[in-house]
Amino acid sequence: MPVTVLLVDDEPLVRAGLRAVLEAQPDIEVVGEAADGAAVIPLVRQLRPDVVAMDVRMPLLDGIEATRAVLRTVAEPPKILVVTTFEDDEYVYEALRAGADGFLLKRARPAEIVHAVRLVAEGESLLFPASVRQLAARYGEGGGRDGLGWARLTEREAEVLRLMAQGLSNAEIAGRLFVGTETVKSHVGAVLAKLGARDRTQAVIAAYESGFVAPR
Repeated sequence: MPVTVLLVDDEPLVRAGLRAVLEAQPDIEVVGEAADGAAVIPLVRQLRPDVVAMDVRMPLLDGIEATRAVLRTVAEPPKILVVTTFEDDEYVYEALRAGADGFLLKRARPAEIVHAVRLVAEGESLLFPASVRQLAARYGEGGGRDGLGWARLTEREAEVLRLMAQGLSNAEIAGRLFVGTETVKSHVGAVLAKLGARDRTQAVIAAYESGFVAPR
């Protein structure tokens, strides 16, 4: 089954460009388009996309509020990939905090766009460590919640979370720790459960905002 994608952007040329790039792939299908976040929920319910590629800035309902609305009202929400012009935009950080699974720059190369869609569809987060550190330093609330002490992470879970915050995939973490990928998946699952996080992105945001990982 192909990965199905809903494109949400108020610029027709951006939507056309993304559609052309994605539909050139045999395993990706664009199932719909919208020009504003206000149209996202009915389209998600109708089309059931795997991934929503959503502009962060739109005139009626921006990507932040649209993300919150989807996660709040849709029983099995799709993965949300925020599409942005500027990676250091406060809107990007707020979208990640709201529940977006990652972000993609509009200037990204076609191969990067395809990789991003496949990655979030598979349940991996799409984070750029340097960018997220900068966003957390600028817009986060660092130092709160006792550095995640309340979550009672084991030493290995804490180690896995730090590597997640560096942007490493499960396979890369497994290689770093000399364990199997299934073991890493189990640790990641435990981290998400203890933090009450929807996905890896939310766990990483919590790590930065709590001061558990310092946004240098």
